[in-house]
Amino acid sequence: MSACVPAGTTDSAHTEQAHPPHSPPPGRRRRFRVAGADLSAAVAVFLIALPLSLGIALATGAPLQAGLVAAAVGGIVAGRLGGSPLQVSGPAAGLTVVTADLIHQYGWRTTCAITVLAGLAQLGLGCLRVARGALAVSPAIVHGMLAGIGVTIAVAQVHIVLGGEPQSSVPDNLRALPAQLARLDPAALTVSVLTLAALVLWPRLPGRAGRLLRRVPTALVAVAGTTAVAAAAGLALPVVDLPSWRSHALAGLPEGPVLGLVAAVLTTTLVCSVQSLLGAVAVDKLASARPGARTVIRSDLDRELLGQGTANIVSGSLGGLPVAGVAVRSTANVHAGAVSRNSTMIHGVLVVAAALLLVPLLELIPLASLATLVMAVGIRMVSLHHIRTVTRHREVLVYVVTALGVISFGVLEGVALGIAVAVGVALHRLTRTRIAHTEDSGVHHVHVRGQLTFLAVPRLSRALHLVPQGADAVVTLDGSFMDHAAYEALQDWQSTHTARGGTVEITGRRAGVRIAEPGSLAPGPASGAESSGAAGDCRCRPWTAWRNHQCDRPAPGPEAEPDATAVSGAAQQPAGPGAPPRRRTPGSRQLVRGLSTFQRRTAPLVRDELARLAREGQRPSQLFLTCADSRVVTSMITSSGPGDLFVVRNVGNLVPPPGAESGDDSVAAAIEYAVDVLAVRSITVCGHSGCGAMQALLGSRPASPAATPLGRWLRHGGPSLERLHDTGTPAPRLAGRAPADDIEQLCLTNVVQQLEHLRAHESVARALKEGALELHGLYFHVGEAQAYLLTEQEGERVFDRVREVDLAV
Repeated sequence: MSACVPAGTTDSAHTEQAHPPHSPPPGRRRRFRVAGADLSAAVAVFLIALPLSLGIALATGAPLQAGLVAAAVGGIVAGRLGGSPLQVSGPAAGLTVVTADLIHQYGWRTTCAITVLAGLAQLGLGCLRVARGALAVSPAIVHGMLAGIGVTIAVAQVHIVLGGEPQSSVPDNLRALPAQLARLDPAALTVSVLTLAALVLWPRLPGRAGRLLRRVPTALVAVAGTTAVAAAAGLALPVVDLPSWRSHALAGLPEGPVLGLVAAVLTTTLVCSVQSLLGAVAVDKLASARPGARTVIRSDLDRELLGQGTANIVSGSLGGLPVAGVAVRSTANVHAGAVSRNSTMIHGVLVVAAALLLVPLLELIPLASLATLVMAVGIRMVSLHHIRTVTRHREVLVYVVTALGVISFGVLEGVALGIAVAVGVALHRLTRTRIAHTEDSGVHHVHVRGQLTFLAVPRLSRALHLVPQGADAVVTLDGSFMDHAAYEALQDWQSTHTARGGTVEITGRRAGVRIAEPGSLAPGPASGAESSGAAGDCRCRPWTAWRNHQCDRPAPGPEAEPDATAVSGAAQQPAGPGAPPRRRTPGSRQLVRGLSTFQRRTAPLVRDELARLAREGQRPSQLFLTCADSRVVTSMITSSGPGDLFVVRNVGNLVPPPGAESGDDSVAAAIEYAVDVLAVRSITVCGHSGCGAMQALLGSRPASPAATPLGRWLRHGGPSLERLHDTGTPAPRLAGRAPADDIEQLCLTNVVQQLEHLRAHESVARALKEGALELHGLYFHVGEAQAYLLTEQEGERVFDRVREVDLAV
């Protein structure tokens, strides 16, 4: 079978279980079954899609039936053949400007032919398997394109909202706006205001009744409500006009200049493909983040292109608008609980039924109501979240240029301008290097920001030669690349400076640079030079200033000089007049190095936040109880910072039950303080792999454990050991694999048992009863760097793998 045929038999993204490979073939074909969740999701999506499809068709200037055709084809064809089972396709607001421009230039029948050709181009791209390449487009360009399209849509629809007719471009619409304001249509304005009020207020209905009413889609409420008001009041307004399907215009042969038609096909292909592929990725993230979600199969992006291309061929041939993945409908589909592609297909069937049976009702809808709905969609396409994101990543120039280009010249021209600016910004960042020299308490700091290439060597040399002979120097490299010329210049200067009595410390986020020997700089793999000696075993990583013991040089002998790279200039000064230089042990050097790095690099970044916490006091949201093992770094595995976690650590992450023999009130006091005073909302008990306390409980250490403080403490782990040996209680397990050994099984069991001890504490029991507290079990596998969260699955306690999910989408 050709790889280009999106056949149903090759459904790699199907959410149903495959037929067992070694079972006998079924005797007869299984009947088509629909899950209840899919049916309810299909109805919810249909109620959103119906008014939006008519509104987008109105905004483009196409026949209104074209929106219904595209919605039906997108649901049935793209839903059946596409690679993203939960994504809903149809006429998209992102294509409004492109389609409106095509209709204005070439007419409707040629626009349908362009849609067919764009579908063929998408089939070709799907066959070439280049779908992942489309995701390489800068998000600033994509968001800028959508923002420009949103502004264009909103400005055009304002004229219909006010009772007039839109012009062909944004500048023309803006110039015509004063005249339109002078001849307002009161009836159209009234309907528009009512529609906008419903769109704004309906999602904010308060109380329990509001929660129930909000289940009805906002778009349906706005359009249906204003339609009812207009009909009851007898307002004379332009309404939806759906001519007979017998007179519906189908695609014709393309007519126009060849270059113009090629550009139109490329533009339609680009916008349809990028919007659909980005939507498929976003839908995957939404589905993975759903409560109780298990394994979610990722979308097959190449197959999604094939499905979208087929849908565009069918839609264009039947006289429909271009089809693409639609964010609003896809989000509603996921949130409504859809579990397979059946929901998308059923929604398409419902659109067909409405187009055939509900024409009298649809023809009551005022055009001003649909225009207000589409205007609101256009305004939402200018996302403040996206603006903040591109600003944080210093790509606001790319965003603004792309948006203005789309508004002023068109989608293809705007995207081309955005790509040109993005390339220019990337080149500028690659070649721009900022080098600063400062002096603080006798220590000279040379801070290099940006990529260190041969172009920056002259400025680097000037800055380094500002450091006096014999002085203490710190060179901070804040970049990700250093070429050989820069490396040679830095190494030569360091050798010369240390030979004349000075000290040099080289730090920064470049993982490829480290001190190999006193007076020498050893490059890492990124620089291309060889490293020698024990420095080749360095395990430093660029994600943190931390350095473990693998990065240290052997401790110097009793007569050796202090380590120049580990202590600052101030630390090497005599303690007093005539006093000899202070010598530091390897342990103290490591402590001073860490403290010095914190003061120099981290403290300036967190000082404002810590000052705020010092003023306002701590307000952590979680109590995190875990083992004292040095390999479990709570702030790292939870991505938390100052003020986020109230942490209790002890050997074995044990929670002594209230009144236990040889009890330890320190843990109970921490629990009481966290729940009653700090009012934390959750408590997490975190175990980990290779726990020494669990090994001791299993008898791997000498007997008579009660003879020492450690042995007396480990008595609190006895109930976990009893639970492990209790054959009547189902043992907790890991999702996807069995525990590696008895130690890992005891680690899992211990987390469950300590949660039971937690529930016995009075403050915890009271907060749980009031619904103010949640308990979580967590298992961290050190060797895998993988967290497993305790869940309930079919009456069993299962530690399920925590996956990479963007909860912000």
